[in-house]
Amino acid sequence: MDGKSLDITADILAQLKAILPDVFSEDKIDFQRLKQALGEDVLVHGEHYELNWAGKTEARKEIQKQTTATLVPNRAESVDFDKARHIFIEGENLEVLRTLQKSYFGKVKMIYIDPPYNTGNDSFVYPDDYTERQDEYKKRTGLTNGEGYLNKQDLWKKNVKESGQFHSVWMSMMYPRLYLSRNLLREDGVIFISIDDNEQANLKMLCDEVFGEENFVGQIVWQKKTGAGAKTNGFITLHEYVLCYSKNSELVGEIGTNLSEKMKKMYNGKDEYFEELGGFATWPLDTTSMDTRENLIFPIIHNDIEIWPRKQWLWSKERVEKAQKENKLVFNFNAKENKYSVRFKGYLYDTNGNEKRGKPVSLFIGPYTQEGTKDFQELFAREVFSFPKPVALIKQLFKISFDKEPEDNIILDYFAGSGTTAQAILELNEEDGGNRRFICVQMPEKTEEDSEAYKAGYKTIAEITQSRVKKVIEKLETARIAKTEKQNGELFNGENDTPQYPLGFQSYKLATSNFKHWNKYVTGEQALLEQLDIFQQSEIESSLPENMLYELLIKGGFDLITTIEKLQIDEITNIYNVDKGRLWVFFDKYTPSVKAAILAAKPERLIVLDSCFDGDDMAITNLQLDLRENGIDLTII
Repeated sequence: MDGKSLDITADILAQLKAILPDVFSEDKIDFQRLKQALGEDVLVHGEHYELNWAGKTEARKEIQKQTTATLVPNRAESVDFDKARHIFIEGENLEVLRTLQKSYFGKVKMIYIDPPYNTGNDSFVYPDDYTERQDEYKKRTGLTNGEGYLNKQDLWKKNVKESGQFHSVWMSMMYPRLYLSRNLLREDGVIFISIDDNEQANLKMLCDEVFGEENFVGQIVWQKKTGAGAKTNGFITLHEYVLCYSKNSELVGEIGTNLSEKMKKMYNGKDEYFEELGGFATWPLDTTSMDTRENLIFPIIHNDIEIWPRKQWLWSKERVEKAQKENKLVFNFNAKENKYSVRFKGYLYDTNGNEKRGKPVSLFIGPYTQEGTKDFQELFAREVFSFPKPVALIKQLFKISFDKEPEDNIILDYFAGSGTTAQAILELNEEDGGNRRFICVQMPEKTEEDSEAYKAGYKTIAEITQSRVKKVIEKLETARIAKTEKQNGELFNGENDTPQYPLGFQSYKLATSNFKHWNKYVTGEQALLEQLDIFQQSEIESSLPENMLYELLIKGGFDLITTIEKLQIDEITNIYNVDKGRLWVFFDKYTPSVKAAILAAKPERLIVLDSCFDGDDMAITNLQLDLRENGIDLTII
């Protein structure tokens, strides 16, 4: 635990070393050996197809950067923090993505983002310097005001079309974010990205490079309106796009969508042999649309009559004979034509009890943009956010990517905006009892003083996001109470026909580390002695125990909603049992009683501050020996 986010370069090298250990010499890659191992698949020189733009080298450097930043709990803005399973993070999203690398690497099922569209107006501002700064430096230089809000005019610049690098700036902004978000996806995960014509072509090439062309799932055309809108010299634009990529096309499985109630009614056939599969519908077994395949041309024997296809069957002879034996074929006699037709049964459920799914189409007609505005206006009295995406659109995407599953599905949105993703997930879980969890990230960008949002009391976009989530939770809680009262004729008691998880969310803010970090650039005997003196205590004096705890969890690879039990041993209170005994964390004065409690509980690991021992080196040594004998790992910070 070095106090930094995941080292991307080191992780890549470790993966390569695991696959090809023989190409390393003294922990360095021997490119001659690598070339020999890969044979003709190595591109040494010459022209080749690649995506390039002004600033790509710097954008790649952003991927390699580590951060010492952390996330601090914001209980005041949370709803039911200790029980909540959803997460909202206020902070610059690239830095937040770095911070999440260890805790959520390979854990996210789906990502949805609606990044700025780069239209050449005020809707897209970009950071031109991601380097880490201390709060004091930010305030001194005017990067943030006294309350900690970002001063947009300094850190963020407008990307106007008159700029010679109009598209390059946008691509440099997106590239490291896409790369880091790919790290967070599960192997069977997918990402959906909303975009319009301004950067659609560039986004497609960016995603091909980051995710791989072979992992392109599809591009959805979303018809967002029906009217003409503003005057234009070209075509009237009625649509936007949603690009979809998988982490691994071989593992993501078949993309499907839930059947509508109308489609479910098609499965009205009754089969006494397969009642557990539900009703069935039938489809023609022969086809004329496929290329001719001789092995699909054969007779099916029914009532001693040979039945031939018009061109060929959909299935092989072996599969047909098996289905016929299991009574899964339907034979219809046409008296007028004096011949049989053959249809096969399709059941509503599979043998595992999963409901049949349909195939999504690449054209979404609606929901329309005005529905997004209506969704928002149902929660807010004033128009404090322009053109939010419709909740129904996001729900439709979530239904495509995966079914309800027994395990948790984490959905990440790091351009959270007005909070449409959060609302969609909260409502979907209420509708179908799903276990989806959201992680939404929004930068605390200031609202303009003449805006409706500012007049309504919202100083930042992040405040609007959190306010919307709270309003949705309040609305759903009211609906729960009304539903329970209707069903039971009594007040809601939290036990009757309720979803599995409570409504609520944990709120966090991106912040500087609670711990001091060694400055490797310090030289000279006096300067080194001064730094050693500073490090007599590893934590920053103003750091709160809970903030330090969450920083250790994030940098130790724990989920933010990991169970935490605060313990009390005699008068000692700042001691925490994490993940049901997997880890204990201790920030208070070390005493024999504390030692006895640790040895009795036998956690897998203990983290303790060096300052807890008050300079007693003998106590540290004795504790190390006792923990080692009991198989408990010890980390002293």
